[in-house]
Amino acid sequence: TSAALTLLGGSVAALVVWKWLGKKMIQKKMEEARKARDEGLKKMAKAVQQFREQVPSVQTDAILSLPLLGLTERLQEGSLSPRTVLYTYLEKVSALEVNQQTNCLRHFIPECEEQLQEIQRQKEKGLLYGIPVSIKDHIGHKGHLSTCGLMRYLDTLMKEDSVLVKVLKRQGAIPFAMTNVPQSLFSYDCSNPIFGQTLNPFNHQKSPGGSSGGEGALIAGGGSILGIGSDIGGSIRLPSSFCGLCGLKPTAERLRWGWISIWHIRLLNVGVCSCPIPVPCALGPMARDVDSLALCMRALLCEEMFQLDPTVPPIPFNGEVYSSSAPLRVGYYDTDGYFPLPPCMRRAVKETRSALQAAGHQLVPFSPPRIPYVMTELFLKTLFADGGRAWLDVFTRDVIDPSLKTLVNSCKIPRLMKKMLALLLKPLVTIPPPLKDFAMISTCRSVTEMWNHHHRIQAYRSEFITRWKELHLDVVLCPVLGPAFTTGYPGKLLTAISSTMLYNILNFPAGVVPVSTVTEADEEELKLYQGCCDDPWDRKLKQAVSGAVGMPVAVQCVALPWQEELCLRFMKEVETLSCEK
Repeated sequence: TSAALTLLGGSVAALVVWKWLGKKMIQKKMEEARKARDEGLKKMAKAVQQFREQVPSVQTDAILSLPLLGLTERLQEGSLSPRTVLYTYLEKVSALEVNQQTNCLRHFIPECEEQLQEIQRQKEKGLLYGIPVSIKDHIGHKGHLSTCGLMRYLDTLMKEDSVLVKVLKRQGAIPFAMTNVPQSLFSYDCSNPIFGQTLNPFNHQKSPGGSSGGEGALIAGGGSILGIGSDIGGSIRLPSSFCGLCGLKPTAERLRWGWISIWHIRLLNVGVCSCPIPVPCALGPMARDVDSLALCMRALLCEEMFQLDPTVPPIPFNGEVYSSSAPLRVGYYDTDGYFPLPPCMRRAVKETRSALQAAGHQLVPFSPPRIPYVMTELFLKTLFADGGRAWLDVFTRDVIDPSLKTLVNSCKIPRLMKKMLALLLKPLVTIPPPLKDFAMISTCRSVTEMWNHHHRIQAYRSEFITRWKELHLDVVLCPVLGPAFTTGYPGKLLTAISSTMLYNILNFPAGVVPVSTVTEADEEELKLYQGCCDDPWDRKLKQAVSGAVGMPVAVQCVALPWQEELCLRFMKEVETLSCEK
């Protein structure tokens, strides 16, 4: 007995020591990553200082105030040099007002100097000649990490540029920074244990959104004029809404990145069978105005993209559709009937609808079908088809960010208990949607079940398109989640993203345009907000968006698949009308 107790005590002690050593190793790796980031930023600041000494008379404010089209014109004609523009933006980033206040950068790309030399050797100036571009953390750039905010990727440097980065460079753009993301990318906040919390540049109590939150904060703070994000549930559109930017989620297959993280492969294929991805992740641009998005899409949809990735349909950007001024037939709704949004977001849709009508467009009421079914049975079941096991695996031997702990704990509930909760809650139609969602997520336990699930998604897409066609719609105007949440709240309100998630399930192009700001009247009306049934989730939403006077308010614009140009043309119309108010 004594020997057994000694052995047991030794085993427990060894386990404690092993766990302690594991934690120390994690801490060391994270500290090394932060140190490397900080050293890169110091190099950036030093390079800026050297440039300033060489060229002391640069009109910084004049350059930073130029819209992308104006900046491109100056660069193409030679009245501004790419070097001057690059260092002007690097100075803005390294100054106190952007990165040190918002923590938006994950890493500086020192190879931007090499790209600066390369574009000067190119025979022809590309459409993005000399334009500094920021890219989201997980978009592969040669010689750099793509961490997804996870410790497991801190040892893996990319061996080559992703297709998208190659095309950007071929068009003369200069990737200069990689931006911060939430851990595992599965959040619309922007925090991870390695590089910390990114803040909204307009209000440091608020989140910039996610998962392209670093991009949102950097562009809105004036540190970048064009950025590339990705979107699987709203990850371009939500940061654009929270930060007052324009952002486009294209049809997923219209652009490709060429490299995708293991986490994304596992997430999108949900580890059950090798069938087509049911809810594909899309890459897209983020910028201060719609013309910038259109220029970026025009530059990316080029022969170089089609040659580097033959799976991208060779469909060049259609400038005629984008520049058309023909009246549009616009479907609209200000609520999807699932998760009621704050009053200011519904106000934005109503005011935009009236402005469009006054401008000669035809407005038609539209109601998206069966959103509770889409949220629970299609979207969440796709992402958690294996009960969340693949997603939980990425946190092995990692520190879990506080913003994800609620969701992680929900995924850890045993399968049997989840099934019991589903049976108990299914008949109770008055149960708040978010509680039902997590209880009723059922797994796909076979290839047959997964194929059936994919079929249901296709059937819903057909149903939605049929309703769209019956009304002879060109585009749809609808709300987007906002205004910016207080940090920490997105992790408590996953199902609030129904407004953006819908168009990932459908794989429709969808964009966000800022049209207003939160007023004192909005804040007063918010006090009366009861949401769906004045339950804990409704009260959390009220808490999340309160104190947002002056923060951006946006709307969402949608078109049918492969009609990015029409979507952008509609966004441009909305932008123009909002500026005339």
